[in-house]
Amino acid sequence: MVTSGSPDYRDGGLEFAPDFVIGSATASYQIEGAAFEDGRGPSIWDTYSHTPGNIWNDDNGDVADDHYHRVDSDLDLMADLGLDSYRFSIAWPRIQATGSGPANERGLSFYSRLVDGLLERGIRPIATLYHWDLPQALEDQGGWTARATAERFAEYAEIAARALGDRVHTWTTLNEPWCSAYLGYGSGAHAPGRTDGAAALSAVHHLNLAHGLAVSAIRSAATNDPDLSVTLNFHVIRGDDETTPEARRRIDALANRAFTGPMLKGEYPADLIEDTASVTDWSFLRDGDTELIHQPIDVLGVNYYSTVTVKMWDGVSPRQNADGHKDVGGSPWPGSRDVEFLTQPGPYTEMGWNIAPDGLEELLLDLHEQFPDQPLMITENGAAFADEVVDGEVHDADRVDYLNRHFTAAHRAIEKGVDLRGYTVWSLLDNFEWGYGYSKRFGIVRVDYDTQLRTVKDSGKWVARTIRDRRTPSV
Repeated sequence: MVTSGSPDYRDGGLEFAPDFVIGSATASYQIEGAAFEDGRGPSIWDTYSHTPGNIWNDDNGDVADDHYHRVDSDLDLMADLGLDSYRFSIAWPRIQATGSGPANERGLSFYSRLVDGLLERGIRPIATLYHWDLPQALEDQGGWTARATAERFAEYAEIAARALGDRVHTWTTLNEPWCSAYLGYGSGAHAPGRTDGAAALSAVHHLNLAHGLAVSAIRSAATNDPDLSVTLNFHVIRGDDETTPEARRRIDALANRAFTGPMLKGEYPADLIEDTASVTDWSFLRDGDTELIHQPIDVLGVNYYSTVTVKMWDGVSPRQNADGHKDVGGSPWPGSRDVEFLTQPGPYTEMGWNIAPDGLEELLLDLHEQFPDQPLMITENGAAFADEVVDGEVHDADRVDYLNRHFTAAHRAIEKGVDLRGYTVWSLLDNFEWGYGYSKRFGIVRVDYDTQLRTVKDSGKWVARTIRDRRTPSV
């Protein structure tokens, strides 16, 4: 079993309130398959994954977990686990093949069936409107570097809310816009694979704008008074070098405050604009935009997996680039190429990410301090490990330990006053892990990609027991 040093974070028997929502999550392109069926148009991930060399083993999401055809049995599986909630994403190109125009009723019907199936099984539907699968037709017109994409996103949000807005409990506008902007347009590690710092910053703004416009659209279209949210992948930044404070400020501005500033405070950080002045003049930011972005939300989604350690590069020694993301040549840090990301001490998951449950507690406490009136929810947390099937079982002790320690961190944050509403484990199923294809398994349920057989892992049983008993199993 993977082990780690102090603090231990291995508490057992931790009680969670009856209204603390424990569930699991997936994303459309990673599980649905049926990429060319029922009117779905191509997304940037279809294009990117079908370009040789972009994905491990040249994998793609054409079939994935075949969830589109197996939705009923997957719903039964969720019910067997006793999930309080299921966080799924809607594939924009299933609703509008080209990202604009009339809705595709066959696409809406699939998600309506999914939502109805969740409600029939007593599972709270949490719908994410954007988990990275931008319609390719919109990318051809500029993608997230174009203001029009934010406007089209608001129209799509209204369509989805009119169709499902009498039943969906929580709407999440965007999942991890940091990845969409900086990995998609800056580093090239994600679709659409661009490597332009100015484009990445333009994408940051238009994703922020899309969020604000979508919140307004959903509030006007939904009829069941849903919760509104956004999910951000916060960077917990560490280091003990004398230059770390400056490096940390820069990365915090790019990774965290570029989104929380306009979304939660109604302004971009002045130091972010100053740091990136050599990259862009921010002319895409128009008067009144921050007011459009700054819309009240009911819950802030928090995705957490690991920490980063930084210092300023001296310009002489070999520069470390251990930021935890695939290096394909570009940079996800426009204006801060002189920040160095240091290799962190282990242990690590199969992704090479360090295991640091104390980072989750630190993050939750920091967000609570910054935004004391903002309820939080962990919308993703989990780990990839090299699972093995033995006699039809998956004894994933490392993942069980990982979850136990991070649930412990969350519980400690609650005890210190954090308004944490729930915990969503990533992910329900093994799936297409973006640039890593099918080589990394995050699921609490194993998927045999040849047969599509689902096998609940020990981690899935651990989650089910935690939900059933409203406490973590004793260790």
